[in-house]
Amino acid sequence: MTQKKYGLNELREMFLAFFETKGHLRLPSFSLIPKNDASLLLINAGMAPMKPYFTGEQEPPRHRVCTCQKCIRTGDIENIGKTARHGTYFEMLGNFSFGDYFKKEAIPWAWEFLTSPEWAGLDPERLYPSVYLDDDEAFDIWHNDIGIPAERIFRFGKEDNFWEHGSGPCGPCSEIYYDRGEKYGCGRPACTVGCDCDRYIEVWNVVFSQFNNDGQGNYTELAQKNIDTGMGLERLAVVCQDVDSLFDVDTVMNITHKVTELTGARYGQSHKTDVSLRVITDHIRSATFMICDGVRPSNEGRGYVLRRLLRRAARHGKLLGVSEPFLYRVVDTVIHENECQYPELREKQKYITQVIQMEEENFAKTIDGGMKIYADLLASHKAKGEKTFSGADAFKLYDTFGFPIDLTSEMLEEEGMSVDKAAFDTLMEEQRVRARKAREALGDLAWAGIDLGLNTTPTRFTGYDKLTDSGEILALVAEGELSESLAEGQKGIVVLDRTPFYAEMGGQVADHGVIRVGSSTFLVGDVQKDKGGKFLHHGLMEHGEMQVGNTAEAAVSVERRRAIMRAHSATHLLDKALRTVLGDHVQQAGSLVEPDRLRFDFTHFSALTPKEMAKVEELVNDAVLEGYPVTVEELPIEEAKKKGAVALFGEKYGSVVRVVDMGGYSVEFCGGTHLDNTAKVGSFQLVSEGSVASGVRRIEAITGKECLKAMNSNRFTILAAADALKVKHSQVLERVTQQMEEARELRRMVDLFKSRELNSEADRFLFSAKPVGELKVITAALRDRTPDSLRKMGDFLREKAPNVVAVLSSEQDGKISFLAVCGKNAIGAGVKAGDLIKKVTSVCGGSGGGKPDSAMGGGRDAMKIDDALALVDDFVAEKLGL
Repeated sequence: MTQKKYGLNELREMFLAFFETKGHLRLPSFSLIPKNDASLLLINAGMAPMKPYFTGEQEPPRHRVCTCQKCIRTGDIENIGKTARHGTYFEMLGNFSFGDYFKKEAIPWAWEFLTSPEWAGLDPERLYPSVYLDDDEAFDIWHNDIGIPAERIFRFGKEDNFWEHGSGPCGPCSEIYYDRGEKYGCGRPACTVGCDCDRYIEVWNVVFSQFNNDGQGNYTELAQKNIDTGMGLERLAVVCQDVDSLFDVDTVMNITHKVTELTGARYGQSHKTDVSLRVITDHIRSATFMICDGVRPSNEGRGYVLRRLLRRAARHGKLLGVSEPFLYRVVDTVIHENECQYPELREKQKYITQVIQMEEENFAKTIDGGMKIYADLLASHKAKGEKTFSGADAFKLYDTFGFPIDLTSEMLEEEGMSVDKAAFDTLMEEQRVRARKAREALGDLAWAGIDLGLNTTPTRFTGYDKLTDSGEILALVAEGELSESLAEGQKGIVVLDRTPFYAEMGGQVADHGVIRVGSSTFLVGDVQKDKGGKFLHHGLMEHGEMQVGNTAEAAVSVERRRAIMRAHSATHLLDKALRTVLGDHVQQAGSLVEPDRLRFDFTHFSALTPKEMAKVEELVNDAVLEGYPVTVEELPIEEAKKKGAVALFGEKYGSVVRVVDMGGYSVEFCGGTHLDNTAKVGSFQLVSEGSVASGVRRIEAITGKECLKAMNSNRFTILAAADALKVKHSQVLERVTQQMEEARELRRMVDLFKSRELNSEADRFLFSAKPVGELKVITAALRDRTPDSLRKMGDFLREKAPNVVAVLSSEQDGKISFLAVCGKNAIGAGVKAGDLIKKVTSVCGGSGGGKPDSAMGGGRDAMKIDDALALVDDFVAEKLGL
């Protein structure tokens, strides 16, 4: 049968539309940055963001969903470009059931999508299913319901067809392989499904999550059985387009075409060239999506993953003869090929491009120097006949020149060598330990990841509408341990079913206040939110005691909350002002909102000028004076975007979002607490602006009462200065300027008098100089002269008398200084200041050195200063041969 060749974007839409016909809710791809999952740096599978739904921690929006999930995997980065299968960025198609349908539906639907002419339309004769060894149920569905002959169904063991990861939910899986034909095979007569060659390619894998593993190898049936399907979109496209590899798929190849245009390299020219083109193509795809989702290059975590991808791609550009940054010029093509599914790429194109360009330029500054050092180190190892590159040298390349370890490993592989990875890892761990010790302890944050043994219902936050509320005590922690009660004097945590206290999140600090049970009082000094949505009130049991199950009255500190709201609302106005003054490329990169103080990090690539600072401050205060009403509403996310609401960069939002609208001037997604009118900000004042990271600036500002404090402090300072200067406060600047000018004139006159005094003293020394041959020798012990004044005196003597040899000493605050100078005639006669100072200072137990015309040194024994000066005549006479 003739196979219709669908484009990658067509196949993605086809899959999602198919499962919508089966009652599935289509969800957008989750961010590549995992949410509330510390086990992952980056999302690496379609089911990874679904874990809370599978475990029951969260209720899914529907029990049938389908997605196309962006994924990053770098575990086998060394194979990228060399094989047809490996890529760091890929999209995973998935259909999921959370306790709804199971094998009887999942298997037929998989077959229908792959083989129906209405959908993918693959040749059924080229498809081969596999099942777990003991999964007779799945085998029977394939054989009896679908009609696949028994000999075409393959049974494999746990290694291939059983999904589990330690203890917890697990189960068998069924995979579907596609026969690409003999030209992709290994040629062995026994080549069949399961062979390592590229002939039989897995296109579909459905996991039947039906057991619970207790960790000891004992399996029990799950009450809620789940379906987790994973199908690589690029792999499906390889099959449907009948191309050799994922790099030959339409959208990916279009990116490669752009890379060839920029590098001048031709795809298919040689294996080495093809590897470089594939590496660049793959890595720029990954980098573009990672930056769009909020990852920035750094030396730790996911930022390091991004950095090494960009630097590895840049190095392959070097191998193709490209000496200038070029990766950023491929971004537009990556976006063009993917924006139909991911429109946010186009929205953030300018920022993505700038981040990549800056990273390229930074690496370009070190790569040439690093390559030279690498070549020297490599030559040294080879000269010794070594086949292993030391871990210390690899760490030096990483730490000094920013060479990721896999980049060094790749270069060594090309030389037939390997790297001592264990030694490198040891040095890296030592560096991490040093870094950890330098950080402050997590403190209250530590409990945010602890299971309190409660149900999964989050704490209900009522603090948007009220600052006092009653709630039931669900759990208590006393002195670091779960407890049924909290006694007077104990530090602890109180968990309520509902609370008006805002937990620290989104950059806004937590509320403070008090929780009461009758006359018992718990002082709240911090509030954190755990992974299950419970609010943890940290503090001190000031009086009495409380127990689990008590009804408590929670009251937020009104003054502190109002001050926080002033700062938070001002933060939104600042964000708007920055976009207005600097441009739409400005994105929030972090914030801290405290009582009447705020810190705002944003993407921008240069320091703000004083004029820009003044304009930003003016715009914020204008918005305050306008008295814009602040309204808050919850809207479907698409409706909110149409309204122009600005989303926090890199944040993942649900289908319904909270929108804070300040009279249409500023409209943003935000879960924080705000004023009801911008006029209540009071006033706004910028305090500082500076850089915190490459391409990220930071502004600090104050509002409300902190502004009043600053203004009063400045006013009192001016009044005090006016009183001291005996002028009106309006004349302070004029008077200070006048006095500064007078002070400069006085300093000039003092310097002139000192210069004249030095000249006069120098004349006296020359007049009394002792002749030794044709030279004039001067020795003098001076009091309380600084080394600088000695040098000036020496310069005068040397300039006035070319035949002078002078040694001056001074004792000041118990410290002995010596200066030796020689005029040009003295130097010509063989007398050098450097030699002379060594001789003189050694007498006093010191040392010194310098040039032939001037040298300085010090001594320890003041009693021997005269002895030291006395030998100068003999030293000169000896040098003159007298």
